Amino acid sequence: MLEKVIAAVRDVAQEVIMPRYLRVGRQIKSDGSFYTEADVAAQNALLDQLQKIRPAAAMGEEMTEAEQQAEWVKGESGLWSVDPIDGTSNFYNGLPYFATSVAYMEQGQSVLGVIYNPVTDEMFYAIKGNGAFLNGIALPLKKHAPPMSSAMANVDLKRLDRSFAAKVAAYPPFASQRNFGACALELCYTAAGYFDLYLHGGQKPWDYAAGSLILAEAGGNLCGFEHDDYWTSPAWHRSVIAALDPVLFAQWRDWVRENREK
Repeated sequence: MLEKVIAAVRDVAQEVIMPRYLRVGRQIKSDGSFYTEADVAAQNALLDQLQKIRPAAAMGEEMTEAEQQAEWVKGESGLWSVDPIDGTSNFYNGLPYFATSVAYMEQGQSVLGVIYNPVTDEMFYAIKGNGAFLNGIALPLKKHAPPMSSAMANVDLKRLDRSFAAKVAAYPPFASQRNFGACALELCYTAAGYFDLYLHGGQKPWDYAAGSLILAEAGGNLCGFEHDDYWTSPAWHRSVIAALDPVLFAQWRDWVRENREK
């Protein structure tokens, strides 16, 4: 099944998304977020192809909230979770940091994940229990972990509480901070070892479903703000504290939790 999903993701990204790159206008959803014609077209194409691979409940970012919730409930024994363009604002503005993300989930946990950046031709993928890969190369690519004071962190400040975000920005325990605006790719880049630390205040299932599996299968460590077991955090607003190295992860987790509570 993995090879078929990879082929479907690559086909939709190259045939549906990239011909629309820098050629479509953006529209605004009821929640204030952006979407484009490419998001909708890609989601429809992906869901059609995925049903041919394995018929199952299917949830996409561009569905209504009611449709998403209904598919989530139906998909306990099998669910496709699709983000047709993770990083729509980047896509619309011409920044080459966006991806198509697909996961297959069972009992609310991911067992297969595929994430593809068509600009860089980076195909990340994993099956539960079988490791994670980038274009056939096992992850992580970079294994050396610096001390936290020298670490590179990817932190989404706008989804943190204001007081805590100010503390992270003004008094960081790491050396350098980035946020590129595409959750799925950020998790993959942490899995590859490009980022030493990762922090996000709240993701939806299509944001984390594939990327969290890829990071875990690369040997990474994840938890939520309140829960050590990442998968017990609230499914529709899931925080993530992550790092590849277990020692660095423990230090980062403890720093985040201690400073969020002050």
